[in-house]
Amino acid sequence: MSDPQHKPAPKLRPLPAFIFMSRWLQLPLYLGLILAQCVYVFHFWVELKDLIGAALGNEAALAHIFQAIAVPNAVVPTKLNETTIMLVVLGLIDVVMISNLLIMVIIGGYETFVSRMHLDTHPDQPEWLSHVNASVLKTKLAMAIVGISSIHLLKTFINAAFYDAKTLIAQTAIHVVFLLSALAIAYTDRITTGTQNESQNH
Repeated sequence: MSDPQHKPAPKLRPLPAFIFMSRWLQLPLYLGLILAQCVYVFHFWVELKDLIGAALGNEAALAHIFQAIAVPNAVVPTKLNETTIMLVVLGLIDVVMISNLLIMVIIGGYETFVSRMHLDTHPDQPEWLSHVNASVLKTKLAMAIVGISSIHLLKTFINAAFYDAKTLIAQTAIHVVFLLSALAIAYTDRITTGTQNESQNH
């Protein structure tokens, strides 16, 4: 006897089936983002290798680090110091946060717009994936962008003496805009979710 709760999916007509299959055109985009993730992993290890090499006295690694964190009009130090280490570590954190952003886009976007992954029983399923939808994904991406912007702003403030007031104000204003945008997206999502819950209760 067949289970009434597991009815076979109705067969789509050819045109709707073709249109629905078009979602697989996004698959190469997500595969491309995976390749971009590989580039970030390689970049992370290159920067980390240079930091360790500079700490051990490697002059080539030290020169590469100073070139990577070069600030206009700044005096190039002759040895590794606390500020330089902090800037390199902030750069590594920046890479990690962008990598996390890529993971959210790849997994959340594929799950939402392409096909289910059926990870419900997987022990490593991300907590946020169980209730992900397009609205939740936008909110999480907005907050991740705010975090990345915070890292860049902190790097600017560390070298604030070498920037003019207009640059500092502009970067701060941009960060505030990102923050307000994320709050607006979250508030809009909250209103939409509340409206949907009210309509379902009635």
